[in-house]
Amino acid sequence: MSFLPKEFSEYIAPNTDRAEFIQNFLYEHGVTSNKVVIDGKNHILVQFDKSFYNPQFKIKTVIAHYDRVEGSPGANDNSAADWLLMNWAVTLKNYIGFHNVRIFFTDGEELGWNTGVSEQGAFGLASVFKRLNLTNDDIFVFDACGRGEIPILSKMNLPPETPKNFLKQFRDLEERTEDLLRRASPGRWMCLPVPYSDNASFIACGIPAMAITMLPADEASLYARELLKDKGLEASVLNRDSGKKTRIADHIPDYGYKDRMPKTWRLFHSQNDNEASLTERSFEVMNNILSTLAEIKTLA
Repeated sequence: MSFLPKEFSEYIAPNTDRAEFIQNFLYEHGVTSNKVVIDGKNHILVQFDKSFYNPQFKIKTVIAHYDRVEGSPGANDNSAADWLLMNWAVTLKNYIGFHNVRIFFTDGEELGWNTGVSEQGAFGLASVFKRLNLTNDDIFVFDACGRGEIPILSKMNLPPETPKNFLKQFRDLEERTEDLLRRASPGRWMCLPVPYSDNASFIACGIPAMAITMLPADEASLYARELLKDKGLEASVLNRDSGKKTRIADHIPDYGYKDRMPKTWRLFHSQNDNEASLTERSFEVMNNILSTLAEIKTLA
């Protein structure tokens, strides 16, 4: 018997209109949302009453993609994070004081990993942020957050030619995200290379963004050891080896490193990314992270 309610099973059912489901769920729980169409992708924006925002502090834009690969339930990639943010939105509606949070459920994330970040739905969204000069938000991307008990902050090795101003902004957000994880999951988080998510679209548009995922402790430890053994593994995960191609069916680059990837990632884009693969502890840890994130205030 699943620890999740039947509505989650309905969300990951094969024929569910996931955008409609999200908006209906929010509406039924008193949360207003709007569909934002950019480059043919249907993103869903949740903004709260103006009383929940204080302009003296940074806006926290929190993102989870809702699209999935055809033929996969997508329970972890990325329905778990969607479900967490849907329920968090309901909590934030009744928050005491201000939280400065807005939420985007993005469309088209799965389009970019195999063909390039510019194909991601979030790339169009990030481009709009750039055009409107909305470059001072703290942007947090949650992807594959339903399996394991260890929060993983995506490690990014920015190229040497990165502009100093961007590098400073990025490192500042990175340090504050590390502090978030220290507070929410003391002694139980890691920073490791992670295949890019919607964070890559914002970074490509010159806007710092952090990505957080979850892994079981044994998988995270084994992966960390494998990274120490062979630096080529990190390049593979970060899709830096342009001389070789990826296979859509695998999600993971076909560099002979697949057997060294965490098992959790090897479930992506398959029928095995199902509700039975999720772990209750992940949702407990993630709820603590989201609760802590709502509390954090950073001067703009």
